Amino acid sequence: MLLERLGKELLIFDGAMGTQLQVAGLKGGDIPEELNITNPELIQDIHVAYLNAGADFISTNTFGCNPLKMEESKYKYTHMIKAAVENAKIAQQKANRVSDSYIALDIGPIGQLLEPAGTLTFDEAYTLVKQQVEVVKDEVDVVLLETMSDLYEVKAAILAVKENSDLPVFVTMTFEQNRRSLTGTNPETFVNVVEGLGVDALGVNCSLGPEELKPIIEELLATASVPVMIQPNAGLPTLESGETVYHLQADEFSNYLIDVLNDGVAIVGGCCGTTPAFIEELKKLNVTNVKQRSVESLTKVSSHTQTVTITNKVVVCGERLNPTGKKKLKKALLEEHYDEVLVEAIAQEQAGADILDVNVGVPGIDEVAVMTKVIKMIQEVINLPLQIDSSSADAIEQACRYYNGKPLINSVNGKEEVMRSIFPIVKKYGGTVIGLTLDNEIPLTAEERVDIAKRIIETAKEYGIDKKDIIIDCLTLTASAQQKEVKETLKAVEMVNAMGVSTVLGVSNVSFGLPNRALLNRTFLTLAMNAGLNLPIINPLDNELMGTIDAFNVINYIDIDSEHYINKQSNQSKEQKVTATKTDFTLSEIIKKGLKEEVVEVCKKELETKEPLTVVNEIIIPALNIVGEEYEKGIIFLPQLIQSAETTKKAFEVVQSCFETDKSQQKGPIVLATVEGDIHDIGKNIVKVVLESYGYQVIDLGKNVPVQTVVDAYKEHQPKAIGLSALMTTTVLSMKKTIEALKEEGNVCPILVGGAVLTADIASDIGADYYCKDAMETVQTLNSILK
Repeated sequence: MLLERLGKELLIFDGAMGTQLQVAGLKGGDIPEELNITNPELIQDIHVAYLNAGADFISTNTFGCNPLKMEESKYKYTHMIKAAVENAKIAQQKANRVSDSYIALDIGPIGQLLEPAGTLTFDEAYTLVKQQVEVVKDEVDVVLLETMSDLYEVKAAILAVKENSDLPVFVTMTFEQNRRSLTGTNPETFVNVVEGLGVDALGVNCSLGPEELKPIIEELLATASVPVMIQPNAGLPTLESGETVYHLQADEFSNYLIDVLNDGVAIVGGCCGTTPAFIEELKKLNVTNVKQRSVESLTKVSSHTQTVTITNKVVVCGERLNPTGKKKLKKALLEEHYDEVLVEAIAQEQAGADILDVNVGVPGIDEVAVMTKVIKMIQEVINLPLQIDSSSADAIEQACRYYNGKPLINSVNGKEEVMRSIFPIVKKYGGTVIGLTLDNEIPLTAEERVDIAKRIIETAKEYGIDKKDIIIDCLTLTASAQQKEVKETLKAVEMVNAMGVSTVLGVSNVSFGLPNRALLNRTFLTLAMNAGLNLPIINPLDNELMGTIDAFNVINYIDIDSEHYINKQSNQSKEQKVTATKTDFTLSEIIKKGLKEEVVEVCKKELETKEPLTVVNEIIIPALNIVGEEYEKGIIFLPQLIQSAETTKKAFEVVQSCFETDKSQQKGPIVLATVEGDIHDIGKNIVKVVLESYGYQVIDLGKNVPVQTVVDAYKEHQPKAIGLSALMTTTVLSMKKTIEALKEEGNVCPILVGGAVLTADIASDIGADYYCKDAMETVQTLNSILK
């Protein structure tokens, strides 16, 4: 019934649970989920109020009810989840809405960042969600994964739901005003990845008010083919009398949402600060039918931070992470010297590749384990989407599972058994797949290759794979052995392109065995692009090949005003042809790229000729400052910032060993704490890592820290500054009490505050000396005030 209505009738979710519980007396530090057992009538009454206001969905009071967060509760998480669902069912009966309303199992973020930005593994995140779903999978109508900020956690959660139940999945992320999530995901990438994973609806919640969320929801509507949902906050909050107050009225809230409802939003509700009155106003809008949207069908692949569209343009896939014919790379893989792989990946990214092919197929290697490890390591340091290249279905599946994004899978062919083994993987993990136009042998004519392409496309359709998620490889044959058939390849590209399907070719195969291979490669590439080639697999460090693509884009009016061509080609040396792979990164470059395994030896080499303070002041700090500037500008994102910070910490450890017992070189100490009643410490942990990377000594008091503990730490350590974090609206008052207690000590050090619920105005209202919106601003503030 739900899936029949979804996307056709406008469906309404409930509003905030926390706001209602605060009104009822919930204190900072209380565990809301315990009320499912200790005060079930209160939870039932809130559900009833939302149902009576017109909500079609009620969300169970289980937002933080995962085993990790509930370690400190006096009740088992399973008991609280069961009680929450029972309360929702009773509420349906009380409101006489059993037959026409739905219960959503509400699952919020785990509360810890996943690797590499944090310490939680993908499998641990998967298990935590699986444990919640298995408790009541036969008793709810849908699973709502909400307020998510990490795409990797989203992927783990979706797989956990789909592999352990038959429930529909709705997922909403939070985005900041820069249209990025905490870990750097933009709306288009979010859509591309989670649609591929088979969610039933997607959208945005929390973060901001309806007015501020409008640009984000418009982007979701423009790219998503599944129903889109929105649950904004009741505007932006302020602090009044120690309480967080949302000023947007219910009618204003609904009026702000009229436009996005008219644009095709299928599900609407409220988040922080909203009440049953807000839901009642949404119901009064009397919007019943969902506007049907038309979304362009495009071939796309994604990393966790960016999406590359392959349709209707030339996109470069870097070929150099393939050990075939590369003795150095083969040796590095066999000896597990993976930094060689990372250096090669970085070099290709810097050279302008859009996608990187990753192949670890070396005889005698455990390909499944190595492929998985290499994929994880590469996505820690670069933002490009990856092409998972293997003839092993097991290696492809494992790589797809741990890949943070929508992968490009290389490949299938026309053999029935190959399609049977690969297409289920493509479907499950939402990848885009390359189809090779061969079966038992390589066909010689274009028509034969196109016939195989059609067979691949039709078979893929049986597995639920759309042709937009297929790229056809028409096979580049060598001109030295099959000269006549080279033209057939170009003809096949043109024919497949006319079918509305993207194409890929390994360009350099054409010149094998002939002199001046570069000349043949770039000529063939030009002809292939003119025939409609979308994805050449080439060496991006070959400036002549890359320049050929730049020129093609100018001539075909793809590079408007020749902007890219001018910027790139004006800096190219006329004599430069092919750039060698750069394997000798400087200490500065290693810090910028976060190469943790290389930093120690390179730092030691620098110290052989430079004084320790020179290394710190002239290399390490300037490099980290550049990283900080790129983070502020949105060039890199949180995972890369953390990698650079961790790398810098290793460098500092080497340098500090030269100072022996001289403590005067250390900065700080700085005391950090998440305030009493708040069990979230993601933000604090990020700040700690970044501060330590700048040489600060950090004393971390942890989360849910009592006021007196912070005061005692101040007396004991006499820090240069104190940083306080709060993520929950209910704990802002606790932060205020902590600041007041510290200032009673007289002439206390500067107090810095931060957290998702805080603003500069709130920070000022509660008596903080400085508000820092993120880790880098914390560093800048400390550097300024402690000079």
